[in-house]
Amino acid sequence: MKITFHGAARTVTGSQHLVEVNGSRILLDCGLFQGRRQESYERNRNFRHPPSKLDAVLLSHAHIDHSGNLPNLVASGFEGPIYATAATVELADVMLRDSGHIQENDVAYVNKHRRRQGKPPVEPLYTQEDAARVSGHFEKVAYNQTIEVAPGVRATFVDAGHILGSAAILLDIEEKRRKVRLLFSGDIGRRNLPLLRDPVLPDHDVDYLIMESTYGDKSHRDPEQAYVEMKDVVKRTVERNGKVIIPAFAVGRTQELVYNLNQMIAEGSLPHLPVFVDSPLAINATEVFERHPECLDRETHEFVRSYRHPALAFKGLTYTRSVDDSKALNERKDPMVIISASGMAEAGRILHHLKNNIEDSRNTVLIVGWQAPYTLGRRLADREERVRIFGVEYARRAEVSTIGGLSAHAGQDLLAEYALAADGRLKRIFLVHGEEKGAAALTGILRQRGLDKVHYPDLHTSVEV
Repeated sequence: MKITFHGAARTVTGSQHLVEVNGSRILLDCGLFQGRRQESYERNRNFRHPPSKLDAVLLSHAHIDHSGNLPNLVASGFEGPIYATAATVELADVMLRDSGHIQENDVAYVNKHRRRQGKPPVEPLYTQEDAARVSGHFEKVAYNQTIEVAPGVRATFVDAGHILGSAAILLDIEEKRRKVRLLFSGDIGRRNLPLLRDPVLPDHDVDYLIMESTYGDKSHRDPEQAYVEMKDVVKRTVERNGKVIIPAFAVGRTQELVYNLNQMIAEGSLPHLPVFVDSPLAINATEVFERHPECLDRETHEFVRSYRHPALAFKGLTYTRSVDDSKALNERKDPMVIISASGMAEAGRILHHLKNNIEDSRNTVLIVGWQAPYTLGRRLADREERVRIFGVEYARRAEVSTIGGLSAHAGQDLLAEYALAADGRLKRIFLVHGEEKGAAALTGILRQRGLDKVHYPDLHTSVEV
């Protein structure tokens, strides 16, 4: 058996690992590489393995860095099945179509400038039509259901607790009378996050483990502390008649925030107030959440029973689809919460809400996730006094509050616990989906605990196991 690390090797983007066994070729994830424009275009369009010769794709979850290059894979000749949980199939379909829309819009903007410069147009990485074709390849798999995905290869999807439908993928392989167990963790979630069940740790002997290492160098704060901090921010902003503006990723983070607000209002720690989710993608994703209550945790089901209304719907909550309804929010002066994409405030409707509210000291911009360098979200998190939005400079008078503890990725402590749970006959661990700093720290921790065969593979390198 040969494993080749074609993505998310020494980085956290573009997850893609090729397993070759018994003459079959199985791809674990097919994520979009996100980086410099030209490099991203070339790496995503040009596969290092022939897509037409793949037998199957096993998809861990719907996030774009794990699923986002499936349209190119299909367009390049892949004809086989894409196995994933039912919730992942539905979320991925929504997200891929949205990604195609973004690719088209980005290229339209670029080509407008290229025309002025007398340059030829460029093509989008893929289109909405390309994304729609992927749906014909999906095959839904239930959690803990074992299926044969290739001769001698059986796959079992196990709840990873990262986002709705996310899974670790266990491969039971029989090759030349030898039985091997390979576990691909996908992205590992955290305990006690809103809505979702906790990740399931390995409860079986594993020979080879491909495991994420995103936060291999740090552990997270308690989600309960984040809940309290969020409640305090909203409460004090409402008391001064301000708006809380929250840049949030449309899938996962938005639903967690809505559920938290639902709980706060239901228990009486916040007054009833208008809450708006202003993101078409977030609304589509929320509808997928509502169709898959089987993925939600026991606490969420108990909350729904106790308060007799849904987890992601309550009096005062409005999901805003139309542009006109979005614009109307900026005419209102009453206290409210607006949750809008993008999560790093680089594009989308959130920019209009920030532009219209950032100079009012009654308002609060609430930052609820990591912000990449040079993004507007990072400049806000750094509390810069003046920021540019749509090319115009604004004085930042609104309060900025940052809340940690909401990451959906396991921290160092749980990553180490996950690897130790897989031990028994563990021969090698391959750390992926992590920068060198995180992987090095996690490697040190694992070696201290007796797991010394830890590897951090280079991009496109192969190992025979």
